[in-house]
Amino acid sequence: MISPIDGIKIAVETLRVNVMRSLLTVLGIVIGVAAVIVMVAVGSGARELIGDQIRSIGSNLILVFPGATTQGGARLGSGSVHTLTAADAEAIQTEASAVKYAAPIWSGIAQVVYGNRNWRTRITGTTHPYFEVREWTLRHGRYFTPDEERHGSKVAVLGQTVVENLLGDTYPLGKVVRIQNVPVTVIGVLEPKGQSPRGEDQDDTVIVPLKTSQYRLFGSPFPGEVNAILVQAKSLSVISEAEQQVDELLTRRHRIGKGREKDFSVRNLTEILNSAQKTLNIMTTLLGAIAAISLLVGGIGIMNIMLVSVTERTREIGIRMAVGARSVDVLSQFLIEAVVLSVSGGVIGIIVGAGGAFVFSRLSGWPALISPYAALVAILFSAAVGVFFGFYPAFKASRLHPIEALRYE
Repeated sequence: MISPIDGIKIAVETLRVNVMRSLLTVLGIVIGVAAVIVMVAVGSGARELIGDQIRSIGSNLILVFPGATTQGGARLGSGSVHTLTAADAEAIQTEASAVKYAAPIWSGIAQVVYGNRNWRTRITGTTHPYFEVREWTLRHGRYFTPDEERHGSKVAVLGQTVVENLLGDTYPLGKVVRIQNVPVTVIGVLEPKGQSPRGEDQDDTVIVPLKTSQYRLFGSPFPGEVNAILVQAKSLSVISEAEQQVDELLTRRHRIGKGREKDFSVRNLTEILNSAQKTLNIMTTLLGAIAAISLLVGGIGIMNIMLVSVTERTREIGIRMAVGARSVDVLSQFLIEAVVLSVSGGVIGIIVGAGGAFVFSRLSGWPALISPYAALVAILFSAAVGVFFGFYPAFKASRLHPIEALRYE
């Protein structure tokens, strides 16, 4: 019986006789495997990117917004009522056992001026726990103190984008900028965070004490009113419990009776991440189906060319059987040739797919993570395609009668 190594050598020599035909035969396998590699690389990169963007907002994060309301028979959107207050945030942090931090926010858009430069950006009024919830560290300077929060001091911590566009190369600490014509002293600069999941530049912001935003910059028609509350659970394992505690606490504080519509909404960022990943999984499944069709077409191509090969080499098969080759030897030889053909297509497909993923990453700016596991699965699947679609031609070759094969012209 022929050894597998000798069988591979013979298969390679046979395929080299007509290189162009062999390449065209494995084209479907190449396209299918390349599609799988690109799909897995881009999908993994997209998951990593979305995960990083959501984690950049903060871990174990729960968002609380003013709820929707109905006015004049028309339902208004979320945030259309003024129900959340800084006192709600304080109650959440002190009374909800699963909550680590809660930070109220009162924000707006304003022009910030320094010398002859100006920059329009978001002004976020909040308390010190905001930096803990967002896990936002400092590049320079310090955060505002509890005393500065209580007195609504005119101090600010700047995001990196604001520093670059407003101050340029000027050392920022101690500089006085004007927000809504109010002079504010820069006391700190934050480390860059990049884009949010919605594509917004998180570094394009100025952060001031909550009372500074409420009473000095934007004003507030309702005492203590806030736009939102950021809540951080103590751990990922208790985030659902923390969400429930926040919901129950605010329902009780706002005296919302049973069956009545709530005037606030609570959202869990983990759910947003899971939703994004489900969407990616659907897209991955769709692309996988396309790749599977390509592999199926490639497998049919291999079967077709192997049947042609059996016809072309009928006399050779007869000679081999005449000199002692058994049916199993002929079967294994043609099967090895089909596997070598398909695996060669798989290897070429991996190279093409890796190149395609790299080009896509460069053009789109998305990370593309090439998975060794995906490459291994692609090779094994290619071999399986070779065995599956090569078996019938190999079996047909092994069933030829030696005398009839020798007579074939």
